[in-house]
Amino acid sequence: MSNVFIAFQKNEETRAIVAAILADNPHAVANDQPAMVKIDAPGRLVVRKSTIEEEMGREFDLQEMHINLITLTGNIDETEDEFTLSWSH
Repeated sequence: MSNVFIAFQKNEETRAIVAAILADNPHAVANDQPAMVKIDAPGRLVVRKSTIEEEMGREFDLQEMHINLITLTGNIDETEDEFTLSWSH
């Protein structure tokens, strides 16, 4: 199974996003670097609006995530509540 990944600029706002992604994807691994955080996961990675809101303590629009997004790999399925990366077979 191939990995999907998502990488963010490393800053105060992305700390909560990364924490939420890791909470919802226990199989994911964060690679923390000086200027970015890359999260790898085998096959599928889900980003949930509700978990990010819990981590941030405020409402969050998933489109805000794109401000700090550096790169990603995988097929994207995006709704108002979830952003999913996966590989279709």
